[in-house]
Amino acid sequence: MKKQLIAIIPFMLAGCSYYNQFVERMQTDKLEYQCDEKPLTVKLNNTREEVSFIYDNQPRTLKQGLSASGARYTDGVYVFWSKGDSATVYKRDRIVLNNCQLQNPQR
Repeated sequence: MKKQLIAIIPFMLAGCSYYNQFVERMQTDKLEYQCDEKPLTVKLNNTREEVSFIYDNQPRTLKQGLSASGARYTDGVYVFWSKGDSATVYKRDRIVLNNCQLQNPQR
C-alpha cells in the first residue's frame, strides 16, 4: 500500500500544478493595443494585480501601483498606465509608447 501511495503522489502533485496553471490562464486577459509607435499586447492578471508585455525584446512584468485615476502598473523603471480604452507606457518618466488604443474592447 505504501509503495502505491508513494507512486501516486508525484502524479497528484503534477495534477495540482497543471490545474493551477489552467486557473492562472483563465484569470488572465489578453489586451491588444495599437499605439502611435507600434502594436502592444498586454496580459492583465487581476488576481496577481499585474500586467506583462514585451518591450525592447524583453518581457516586462509590472505590479499594480497607486493611481488617482485609471490603472497604473510599474516595476520602478517602466509604467503602464491605462484609463478606459487608452494607455501609455513610460520608461523613467519618458513616454515610450503613446496614444495606445484598445482594439476590439469588450463592453
